[in-house]
Amino acid sequence: MAGLIKFGLGEDLEKYRDIDEDAILSSMTEEELEALNAELDPDNDLLPVGLRQHDQTKKSPTGRFDREHLLKYLEKSAREHKDREDLIPFTGEKKGKAYVKKEVKDEDEGDEPILDPELEEALKEATDGELCDLAAILGMHTLMSNDQYYASLASGEIANKEGFRSVVKCTAYPQVQSEPPNTTDPHESLAKLQDNDSDLTDLNLNNIKNIAIPTLGDICSSLANNTNLKYLSMASTRSNDKVAQALADGLKENTTLERLNIESNFISGDGMKLIMEAVVNHPTLTEIRIANQRHSLGNSCEMAIADMLRKNRVVLKFGYSFEVPGPRDSADHSLTRNNDLVRRRRLGLPTEDLEEEEDQE
Repeated sequence: MAGLIKFGLGEDLEKYRDIDEDAILSSMTEEELEALNAELDPDNDLLPVGLRQHDQTKKSPTGRFDREHLLKYLEKSAREHKDREDLIPFTGEKKGKAYVKKEVKDEDEGDEPILDPELEEALKEATDGELCDLAAILGMHTLMSNDQYYASLASGEIANKEGFRSVVKCTAYPQVQSEPPNTTDPHESLAKLQDNDSDLTDLNLNNIKNIAIPTLGDICSSLANNTNLKYLSMASTRSNDKVAQALADGLKENTTLERLNIESNFISGDGMKLIMEAVVNHPTLTEIRIANQRHSLGNSCEMAIADMLRKNRVVLKFGYSFEVPGPRDSADHSLTRNNDLVRRRRLGLPTEDLEEEEDQE
């Protein structure tokens, strides 16, 4: 028992560690190797089941291989082999009734519409083009293409020359040309802004991607001392929070700008809050567009926008799609109030009651 325990623990296996297996295998004969292989792997698990069989190629041939003789033997044996007889012989007898398709008579067949003699004679002599125009006038648009239908309605004469069987072709619409690039020179415009040029009332920098951020900041800062610019548009110019800071500083001192467009830029909610704080007391700014920023402005920024519009009495148009219902409703109410104030001033109606009501809110 002790010997088995020691053998099981591997203490008596030390004498087998130095055995050279390669030398033992090299000294074995081919038959011994095959016997060893059959004992170790009798089923040859690496092969599919259909290929697990003994090697048959080592048997000596029983005769000389002759391909032509083999083919003749196979053909002869195939001809001599009798076909299996049918259990029930085929007699060729037909059973049942042959299928005959029933003729369905059209109920409306032979019931031709009765028309006036003059109308019937006119329709017989009408061409396909005239019939096509007549169908268009009667509203039977399913009998023709859209081009034929609208051409018949628009023209006072026979517009369709080919009739109902004409080939429908694709309408070749003119290709819309791309808008030309913005040719505004930012540096020249900056110089005019700084000089307070009276001829520069509208500045459009939209879609100019190569304006440096410091240059955009200088353009916004120059609004502080400019009294002639009415419209500033900087949509899609890669403006960021630094530009927003400069724009806020310029708007605090500016008193003449009427419209501002900074859509499709990289301004975040913090930068937009600075702009809203500067717009609250602006005396002339009536239109602001800030939509489609790369980053979401967030709830706090939308609340700041709604608060600005509530305190402001000048802004009439505000281009932004609110995500929060509360600020959206407040902004709509404030814009409606401002437009109502303009209407009352134009008609000479009193506005004190409306302004006092809003101040109390």
